[in-house]
Amino acid sequence: MMAITSTTLDALPADPDPTPTRRKRDAGRPRRIVRHILLVVFALLMLYPLLWMVVSSFKPSNLILSQTGLIPSEVTLSNYRDGWDSLGTPFTAFLLNSGLIAVGAIVGNLFSCSVTAYALARLNFRANKLYFGLTLMTMMLPFHVLIIPQYILFAELGWINTYAPLLIPKFLATDAVFIFLMVQFIRTIPRELDHAAMLDGAGPFRIFWSVILPLMQPALITTTIFTFIWTWNDYFGPLLYLTKTKLYTVPVALKSLVDTETQSGIGIMFAMSLISLVPILLFFLFAQKYIIKGIATTGIK
Repeated sequence: MMAITSTTLDALPADPDPTPTRRKRDAGRPRRIVRHILLVVFALLMLYPLLWMVVSSFKPSNLILSQTGLIPSEVTLSNYRDGWDSLGTPFTAFLLNSGLIAVGAIVGNLFSCSVTAYALARLNFRANKLYFGLTLMTMMLPFHVLIIPQYILFAELGWINTYAPLLIPKFLATDAVFIFLMVQFIRTIPRELDHAAMLDGAGPFRIFWSVILPLMQPALITTTIFTFIWTWNDYFGPLLYLTKTKLYTVPVALKSLVDTETQSGIGIMFAMSLISLVPILLFFLFAQKYIIKGIATTGIK
């Protein structure tokens, strides 16, 4: 037994000299330390504006612009207490308004963009390619080109100071980027599934509802996530169409908290901005895995 063990050990290759590997590892250690230090410094630089906003929300308003450091000389909760009702309407109403518009926009985009994308990707009709080309062209138009005609149209319809200008276009498939995303995704689904459903007597709508739509889950999740983020942070659209305070969304209400001439209310704005970040941070935490999966599946870079 001892002879076998000795023979086996003799047959094994000799251990490589660990000295060169250790020297190579030791030589790369300073480079790794410098790289980690640079990453930490870069992370702190990226987080500094958020940290400064958090600290400033607990400072008296007269000290925010005079003491720009992260360690306040005086701490107060008055910005949160005074800011909640400073516009004569509880800040909860602005959060609910933004949530209502975001949910409506998500429902509208999911419905209209998926139906439109299915028609462009699967149905054969005469103007298919022309309509798809026009859809792609709308992605290249600057948003500001459409502002004046849209405002005139919505004003003629009596939709000013309503949520209709912010919600109705979502049900008319106006977000071409999501249509393009879904068209590309539907084209990856095998057509044999459509043919099998046709043999069972299914029509185009039945195929869309029972076959295509369940397989579009990654594209639908991606559309939901980006619609929520873009709608929640939208400032310009609500600013154009909403002039009554009780109808304000969160971004418009935050801007209204600050007096543009005296800069008073900046502490209140920081405090309410911090509160307004809570829904979107919670949404990101719960949807994080879907965001990564959706981006990886649909090819958004």
